[in-house]
Amino acid sequence: MSATDTPKRSMRTPLGRVRNLGAAHSGTSDFWRQRITGVAMTLLMIPVLVIVMMLLGRNQAGAAQILSSIPVALILLLFIFASAWHMKIGMQVVIEDYVHNEKLKLIPVMLNNFFSIAVALASTYAILKLSSGV
Repeated sequence: MSATDTPKRSMRTPLGRVRNLGAAHSGTSDFWRQRITGVAMTLLMIPVLVIVMMLLGRNQAGAAQILSSIPVALILLLFIFASAWHMKIGMQVVIEDYVHNEKLKLIPVMLNNFFSIAVALASTYAILKLSSGV
């Protein structure tokens, strides 16, 4: 019996073997990404609320004037990207947890991805269009 025929023994515990590579083979990356996007949205919430309050009662020209500021547009774009990514991850977790048929799971996951991208792109387009004054 050669050395290659013997089973590979590991000194690592089962938890140690799984820690960075879970059942989905992605470890805890989605968990941490969702926490990071949640913190980002929490930090951006106050500036976004201030911007929304500044937009209240204004017409399109007034809104375009406020949104034409680069910091304002940047804050709104960061909030849009963080919330779209957070939404995508959260819905994907729900789909993966509650849709048990692997073949049927692909369709809602794909629809979730397309919907999240569509929301992010439409929101980005709206912010950029208003901020450019076109």
